[in-house]
Amino acid sequence: MHASVSGPDLPPVPSGHLPGEPSAGVPVGSSSGFADADAGTLPGEQLAGAALLETEPTLWAVVLAGGIGSRFWPLSSPERPKQLLALVGDRPLIADTVARLQPLVPAERVLVVTSRDIAEPLRAAIPEVPEANMLVEPHPMGTAAALAWGAQEVSRRAGPDTVFCTLHADLAVGQPEEFRRVVRGAAVIAADEDALVVVGARPTRAETGFGYLQPGQRLDATQGLEQNGACRVARYVEKPTEQLAQALVGDGALWNTGTFVWRARTVLAELAAVTPEIAPGLDALALGDMEAFAALITSVSLDRGLLERTRRAVVLPADLMWDDVGTWASLRRARELDDTGNGAVGPAHFVDCSGNVVHTEAGTVVMYGVDSLVVVVLDGLTFVTTLERAQDLRGLLDRLPDDVRNRARRLPERES
Repeated sequence: MHASVSGPDLPPVPSGHLPGEPSAGVPVGSSSGFADADAGTLPGEQLAGAALLETEPTLWAVVLAGGIGSRFWPLSSPERPKQLLALVGDRPLIADTVARLQPLVPAERVLVVTSRDIAEPLRAAIPEVPEANMLVEPHPMGTAAALAWGAQEVSRRAGPDTVFCTLHADLAVGQPEEFRRVVRGAAVIAADEDALVVVGARPTRAETGFGYLQPGQRLDATQGLEQNGACRVARYVEKPTEQLAQALVGDGALWNTGTFVWRARTVLAELAAVTPEIAPGLDALALGDMEAFAALITSVSLDRGLLERTRRAVVLPADLMWDDVGTWASLRRARELDDTGNGAVGPAHFVDCSGNVVHTEAGTVVMYGVDSLVVVVLDGLTFVTTLERAQDLRGLLDRLPDDVRNRARRLPERES
């Protein structure tokens, strides 16, 4: 069960076509009605809409999939990074991400930026993505640099005016059909306004681990946030204090979902203008010299390096049942729960308990009379903490012996 983001239904997205879209295609204002790949057989009219979507020639995607995900220790490891964990459904997060884009963005137009140490297992998890579309960093460079590389590669392959979607590989979306529809609408705005479009979700709580987008001027005077109309971003705040988060929620700010849509040339120009950590290496990147690019830049996140500084951001509200799968605590919002709020993967029994998260791969877990705990059981290791302390495990990992902290696990064999 995913966390629900409340709000009115989305109206049709702006009319028009994506740049280069054939006039016979599905109008952007239409509802294609296609279902998620796992939802079963589609009716004929939905299949027709899906077939037309597959013909769209211009919309690409760049998936940011670097890092191991230390906040999911001990389940995540260098040999099984978070992107390969089935934390929300039956598939690895990276496979869910790629599937969620289809058929709007076919696998051959999906680029995945990742780090060298996890590239091979990621390739195995998403065989539908061509190997040439795996952009492997020489070393971890930060998400702003990963975005720059993806944008440059989209520009090289499809042209600088090409619109593409950027998203992280660890997001939970309960309504994939609506996700694709909103991305289509964001693509129209990105093309018409030459803007940096961010998909925003209405907050359900004052979450300190997310970024907040404060809406400003409406793009369309007749459609405000109440009608899910797009607005220019007046201010972006990354990971505020609890007090500031409460104030932002009260002022109508939206969560940054980590889903962005923009033209290749637009985002590269904005990185050059407002991100000095990346700007010195962009000429080398344009020449295809990755070693020089990596040597000339400083690591910075996309959120802090771009969103906090740009004046060209636009937020498009959406109701997607969205959440960020960032910590063990977040899984209570992304998994099916029992009547008292306990969630489990693997055999577990809860008696007089509430609000617990269990992941067991080595035996049955029985919990009695405890609340708000995280229990992870692997072969040879058991980890127990509170949901609150599970938000940040750096203090723990820094104090563990190397043989425990760096515990490696073989990746499960893929089915043939």
